[in-house]
Amino acid sequence: MPLIDGLASLWERLLSAQPDPPPLLVLLTAAVALVVVAARMPWRIARNAITIAHEGGHALAALLTGRKLRGIRLHSDTSGLTLSAGRPTGPGMIFTLLAGYVAPSLVGLAGAVLLGGNRITLLLWIVVALLLAMLVLIRNVFGVVSLLVTGGVVLAVSWYAPPQVQAAFAWTGVWFLLLGGVRPVVELQRMRTRGRLPESDADQLAGLTPLPAVFWVAFFGLVNLGALVVGANLLAGPLLAGSGLLD
Repeated sequence: MPLIDGLASLWERLLSAQPDPPPLLVLLTAAVALVVVAARMPWRIARNAITIAHEGGHALAALLTGRKLRGIRLHSDTSGLTLSAGRPTGPGMIFTLLAGYVAPSLVGLAGAVLLGGNRITLLLWIVVALLLAMLVLIRNVFGVVSLLVTGGVVLAVSWYAPPQVQAAFAWTGVWFLLLGGVRPVVELQRMRTRGRLPESDADQLAGLTPLPAVFWVAFFGLVNLGALVVGANLLAGPLLAGSGLLD
């Protein structure tokens, strides 16, 4: 039957592994992601993707710990807000606050695992599915537009782009999440020292636990740096293989 054959073909396309990317692509995508994270103007634009992952982390942790999710807002200044209802103290609230700053790096690490197995199409479709799931929780216009644009770009690349373009797009995106997850932690501490974020996630965690806010900032940083090291090792596999270092 045509429908069954089409579904089988779609399933095969989704789960099939693509060829290893050339080592040069691994280097170039890492360099592009690093420039985007380090440069002021590209970062201001691309940081929206980090905010999406950050707020998605809060939302997922809230759901997993039994809190009632009220909605998510994404703003044009790259800030965001996730509202949930439940006990204002306790493990659920702590894990919900913990999840935000580490979510982009952990998502990047999960992406690196998939790319390490050359599951490029599967990675892109998972991203689209997660964005669609998050879309129903958005409570402002900019957030809806931001997710639709992001999801539309990922879907278009996964469906229409040739394998080489898909590989470049996926590797750049995962490098960006791994590298971009570190910068907000640095910005967080810098703004805290200037007294500009008195209600940051770290400060709220300090109010819920006996540990100071600087401990939580350090925790965010260590988790994200660890994810970067492990993820970079996974992504650099084709590069190391091409250089003969894995022989």
